Amino acid sequence: MNLHRCYISIILLLAVFGMSYAQPAERLYKLSVYPQSGTWNYRPGQNVKFDVRLTRCDVPEGDVELAYDITEDMMSPHKTGKVKLKNGVGTIDAGTMKQPGFLRCRVYMKNGNQNYEGMGTVGFSPEELRPITQQPADFKAFWEKAISDARKWDLEPTMTLMPDRCTSKVKVYHVSWINNDWGSRMYGILTVPAAEGTYPAILKLPGAGVRGYNGDISHTEKGVIILEIGVHGIPVNLPSEVYSGLYNGALKRYHSFNMEDRDRYYYKRILTGCVRGIDFIEQLPEFNGCLATFGGSQGGGLSIIIAGLDPRVKGLVSYYPAMSDMAGYSAGRAGGWPHTLKDKKYHTPQILNTLSYFDVSSFAREIKVPGFYTFGYNDMVCPPTSTMSVYNVIDAPKELMITETTAHYAYGEQGSAAWTWVIDFLKNCNSAR
Repeated sequence: MNLHRCYISIILLLAVFGMSYAQPAERLYKLSVYPQSGTWNYRPGQNVKFDVRLTRCDVPEGDVELAYDITEDMMSPHKTGKVKLKNGVGTIDAGTMKQPGFLRCRVYMKNGNQNYEGMGTVGFSPEELRPITQQPADFKAFWEKAISDARKWDLEPTMTLMPDRCTSKVKVYHVSWINNDWGSRMYGILTVPAAEGTYPAILKLPGAGVRGYNGDISHTEKGVIILEIGVHGIPVNLPSEVYSGLYNGALKRYHSFNMEDRDRYYYKRILTGCVRGIDFIEQLPEFNGCLATFGGSQGGGLSIIIAGLDPRVKGLVSYYPAMSDMAGYSAGRAGGWPHTLKDKKYHTPQILNTLSYFDVSSFAREIKVPGFYTFGYNDMVCPPTSTMSVYNVIDAPKELMITETTAHYAYGEQGSAAWTWVIDFLKNCNSAR
């Protein structure tokens, strides 16, 4: 397997498992790529040089020649070449960008049968990026009707206690509710503090893929109700082979099902199911009326979407949101996951129109509540051009934690900051039920 195909495999794996807190495994050799100036952001027209460092067991070494390429975020390389390292260090002149965006330098090395890659990405006036995707004129009317139609069906909530997962502090349930049609249900794992009282709640939204869930006991112990949901309308307590079979079979590429029709697109039932998940939370006697959404990747996109769609959401956390400015590719720049529009054959009026009703940027324009956002510049699953464009149109109190060197994963510090933010926010929320 060559280096590029190996890298693509890693990206697809991360996309399947959604939000990942774990950093990549350490290796004997490491290639680091970073701006020589120590600055990650520039103005268009400013020149950028990247320093490259090769280390073995963290010690710089090697008089070697390495291949590199320079790209604008997710685009084809516009510059390739070789860089000579002396004592493990070299420099690459990457040039500049003429417009806001992100410039990426990737360096490659082969040692024996092992392939190595290093990557560095800098921003050019990223605060000026705006989505290519435009919110449809009837956007609000479309979603008001979709939610109203879904609520014509009784919620029919179910709660099944899972004694083997309960603790002295947390009750755990497998739950479900009716979504938007006869027999169409959504499922999740509900964790509730065992002590009597009322509590704020978190709707925890999943990364891409098909899987079961265990419930978030550790964070529920901090005094919050957490509903961790699946979005595919199947129970979330089944054997793992059921989910792998579905992901590689009936639900393969679910993110592109019926994308030429806004009323049949797969994500329509996902979004109404999430809103009805809040309906489920609202009928819990332990719920105090304060609710936040939380998620990464697909879940990060859904966190923004549901917060923009449902006024009952009081705050949100979003890691590297997917489905952000998906139409970016139609304008010759990076678009968001699932990258369907990277193939020009999908640039049809019907598909572009449908996706505009589901693009995170359309919902971001409706956000009115505080939020915590975090992502990195090296992310090639949910590229920074797309996530920054969405962040920039949010007109509400917001906190942004950029970790420039992360790809589609989060450092532990990001997770700690996100959970501290949301727990503190909910405990200080004064919304009466």
